[in-house]
Amino acid sequence: MLDPVTLAVIQAGLQQVCDEMDLTFSRAAFSPVIAEADDRSDGIYSAEDGSLIAQGSKGLPVFVGVMQFSTRTLIERIRAGETAAPEPGDIYIVNDPYLGGTHLMDVRFAMPFYRDGKLFCWLSNTGHWPDTGGAVPGGFSASAISAEQEGLRLPPVKLFKRGEMDREIWQIICSNIRVSEQRIGDVKAQASALLVGAERLAGLMDRYGDAAVVEAIAEMRRLAARQMRAMLADVPEDPVKAVAIVDSDGVVNEPLTIALSLRRVGGDVVFDFTGSSAPCMGPMNSVRATTLSAVYLAVRHVFADVPISAGAFEPLQVVGIEGTFLDAHYPRPVSGCAAEVSQRIAEAVFAALVQVFPDRVTAAPAGTSGNFGLGGYDPDKGRDFVMYQISGGGYGGFAGGDGLSNGCSTIGISKAPPVEIMEQNFPVLYRRYALHEGSGGAGEHRGGFGLDYEIELLRGQARASFVMDHGRVGPQGVLGGQDGAVNRVEVMRGGVVTVPEHLSKAQDIALQPGDRVRVRTPGGGGYGDAARRDPALVAEDVRLGRYSAEEARRLFGFSG
Repeated sequence: MLDPVTLAVIQAGLQQVCDEMDLTFSRAAFSPVIAEADDRSDGIYSAEDGSLIAQGSKGLPVFVGVMQFSTRTLIERIRAGETAAPEPGDIYIVNDPYLGGTHLMDVRFAMPFYRDGKLFCWLSNTGHWPDTGGAVPGGFSASAISAEQEGLRLPPVKLFKRGEMDREIWQIICSNIRVSEQRIGDVKAQASALLVGAERLAGLMDRYGDAAVVEAIAEMRRLAARQMRAMLADVPEDPVKAVAIVDSDGVVNEPLTIALSLRRVGGDVVFDFTGSSAPCMGPMNSVRATTLSAVYLAVRHVFADVPISAGAFEPLQVVGIEGTFLDAHYPRPVSGCAAEVSQRIAEAVFAALVQVFPDRVTAAPAGTSGNFGLGGYDPDKGRDFVMYQISGGGYGGFAGGDGLSNGCSTIGISKAPPVEIMEQNFPVLYRRYALHEGSGGAGEHRGGFGLDYEIELLRGQARASFVMDHGRVGPQGVLGGQDGAVNRVEVMRGGVVTVPEHLSKAQDIALQPGDRVRVRTPGGGGYGDAARRDPALVAEDVRLGRYSAEEARRLFGFSG
C-alpha cells in the first residue's frame, strides 16, 4: 500500500503532466482564442472506460466531464468496430457534439499511451477552433435550426496515423472551414501537447514504477468520492428547488426554463431537472455530456478542495433531462450549449446549493461567455479573417465580500484576448474597454461589475454574429440580494443604433467601415439585504463612480 507522501507526490505529478500539456498547447497555438484566451484543456483518461484520471489546473472546467464522455465514446466505438483500433503514434480527432462533446468549435484530440506494448491510458485535449464552417463565420449561428448549419461534424477518425498526418482527412477538413490555412498551427500545437504529455507521463512512471502509479490512480478516485460525499452530507433528503432562465433559443423569442430539484439519497446527491423546457428549435440545446459536466463543474466551484478525478463525480446523479432541451440529439443545433446553457445549469445548481451552504456559495455570476464572431475580408492583408471574442463579467457577492469584476466565465479560465493582439490580427479598433459600472446587483455584498467594450470595423466588409445570454433577466441575487444588470448589445450602423430582437443573440449582421458593436456584459448578483451594506463601502463606490449618488440612494438607501 502506498504511503500518503508517495500518493501525494504521484497525484501532483499527474496534474503536472496535464499542466505542461496545457502550457505547450497555449504557447504553440496560432489562434488568439487559444494562445491568449486559453480556451483549451488537457487531461489523462482511463483506458478501460475513459474516466478522468487527472486534468491540468489551468484547463477549462467544463471540459473535465466532457472529455471523459468523449473518450468513453471513442473506446466504445473502437470495441464495436465502428472506429479503427489504435496503434502507437495515432491521434484521433472528433468534434461531434452528440458523441460526448459540446459544440462543433471545441475540437478534441485523443492519443493512446502505451507501456510495454499495452494500452495504459488515453491522453486527450480540447481546443476551441475559431471556425469549423457552417452558416456564419465563427460557428455561432444564433438562428440555426439544424446541426448542419453550424459547421463540419467529425466522428472519431485518425488524423495522425503512426505519427504522420493523414493528408486526405486534413484536406477534407480544410475544404469545409474558413481561414483553413491558419489552422495547421493550432493542429500542430494540439498534437504537440499530447506528445509532451506522453513524454512526461513516461518519465513519472519510470521514476515511481507502473504498479505504484496504478495504485495511486485507484486510491485518488476512492478518496475523491469519499471526500465529495462528506462535503455533501448536509444536503437534505427533502428537495431543494431552484430555477434558471435562458433568454431565448435565438429563433423563438421566448425564455427557456431550467428547473432543478436537488436532494440527498444515501451518500449521493440527485440533481433532478424534470420540468425543464422541451427541446428548442434554435441553438440553445445542450447535449447530455455538457449538461452533466455543467453540474460537475458547479459542484467543483463550491467544493474545490476535493481532488479532481472521476471519483469526485460518482456521488452526483443527474436525472430528469430526457425529453428536455438539456439532452439534445441529432440534428438539434447546439452551438450555445457549452458557453451559455452550461452556465445557466451551473446557475441553477448554485441557486439550490446556496440554500444549504450559504457561507460557501456565491450569488449568480455573469454566466455568459459573450460569444461574438466577426468574419470578413481584410483588404490591407489581402486575406479573409475570422475573429472570435469572448468576454468576462461580474461574479456574485458572497458571505465574505463583493464579487470579482470582469472575471472569466463560470465554465472556464478563458479570458478576453488582449486588445492589442486583436487589433494586430484583425481590422478592428476598440473604441472602449472598461468596466460596466453599476452592473453589480445590490446587496450587503454587491456583485462584481461586467465589461463594457465597443469595437469598430476599420476596413473591408464583415459579418457579425452573437450567441450570448442574460439579456432578458440578470444573474440572480441571493438571500435578499438583487439581480445583476442584464447583458446589453447595441449595433451602430450608419449612425443608427439597434438592439437585436433576441437581445443578445443575432447573426449575419453586415458591417461596413465605421460601423460599431457595443457590448455591456452582466454584473454578478448581490448577496444579502442591500440595506445592511456598510455605508463606507457605498460611499467608496460613489466616489469611484461605480454608482451615482441617486443609484446609491435607490439601491442601498444611502444618504451620505
